[in-house]
Amino acid sequence: MTTIHIKHAILTGLLFICSLSFGQELFNGDPDKSFEVARQLAFNNQRKKAQDTLLLILTKYPDYHDIRSFLASTYSWDGSYKKARIEFDYVLKRSPKRIDTWEAAIKNELYSEAPFSALEMANKALLHFPDNPDLLYLKASAEENATNKKEALVTIENLLLDHPTHEKSLAYKSSLINDLSNNAIGVSADVDVYSQSFDPMQYYLVKYVRQTPYGSIHGKLNVSNRFASTGAQFEVDLYPRITKGLYAYANIGFSNSFLYPSIRYGAELYKSLPKSFEASLGFRSLKYSSTTTIYTGSVGWYYGNSYWSLRSYVTPGDPGASMSGTLNYRRYRSDADNYFSVAIGMGFSPDIYRFYYKGNEGAIINLDSQKLKLGYYFTTNGSKNSWGFQTGVSHQEISFDPGAYFWIYSMGVTWRIKFK
Repeated sequence: MTTIHIKHAILTGLLFICSLSFGQELFNGDPDKSFEVARQLAFNNQRKKAQDTLLLILTKYPDYHDIRSFLASTYSWDGSYKKARIEFDYVLKRSPKRIDTWEAAIKNELYSEAPFSALEMANKALLHFPDNPDLLYLKASAEENATNKKEALVTIENLLLDHPTHEKSLAYKSSLINDLSNNAIGVSADVDVYSQSFDPMQYYLVKYVRQTPYGSIHGKLNVSNRFASTGAQFEVDLYPRITKGLYAYANIGFSNSFLYPSIRYGAELYKSLPKSFEASLGFRSLKYSSTTTIYTGSVGWYYGNSYWSLRSYVTPGDPGASMSGTLNYRRYRSDADNYFSVAIGMGFSPDIYRFYYKGNEGAIINLDSQKLKLGYYFTTNGSKNSWGFQTGVSHQEISFDPGAYFWIYSMGVTWRIKFK
């Protein structure tokens, strides 16, 4: 090597050392104490300062795996899943017997909506910790998120054979069985008590629901006892899924009783919107002595555990269209089958079969009405059984005495059981 080359190499080395000295601060202190300070910062919403401190410690102690693993967790909390993945991978390649790090790394993949990656990682972790219940639980979660609930249930059932008291898995098994129950039978009974003019009116419903890969099918038998008569109506409801964020409702019903329309049919399209909104638009047609078509639409909004929905009905007619609307509020608890509801409405909805139309559809549809309804819904037996109790009051214009009103007091109970 020539003298010129030697001088060039020395100069290059000095520049590299200087760049390290001025470009990156080296840690000088007690790593354990600094780690504890960083943890306190992280848990007190000062994660950027915590991360800076952790990175500084790692400049001198790059294989302090507790620190690097905690750094990765803070990245995951912040939604920086790729940065977290790099740090978790560094630790696990050098120290694969760290079960806490495996769990955190798998959760990072689940949070980042990468279930297949999470499943692969869970299987790798189980090679080091066979039959570990927490890792098996995470494996089942990955299988479910990868749209394979049946495999998730098998994993959980095998877990519970060796760990029958694993609480999270017991609850998870019930949830999976509930989700995999594609059939349901339900019944309901309601009664309307009038302040004058009418005897109590009774309504009964028997329903069978079948979940399919394309949406749900509902077969319903409605029976009512009103005006000293008993009548029945058979209906089919369809809820086909069209594409992500878009589904439909279709209905057809038949009856040979004057208490119901001889034919009813309808359809509606539902679309998910940004900011947790949903909107729909559709129609309902009821055939008595003539056919009445009602146009309807709704706007819904999910906010945390709450759901608001405003639905309106518009019925064209002479001398003008009639309108009605209902504002619904639901407060959910553990899931969609457990909630409290309030409904406030104005105007008469032709979907409610309270009256004997007998060719008087126009006058009845234009009746003035106000209503308030409360409901409480809950599940039992591992969400297999669903229950509901409703009560309400309506202030209704009398169809044969316009301008006069009566009160209607309503009570009802519903029950549904799911099965495979």
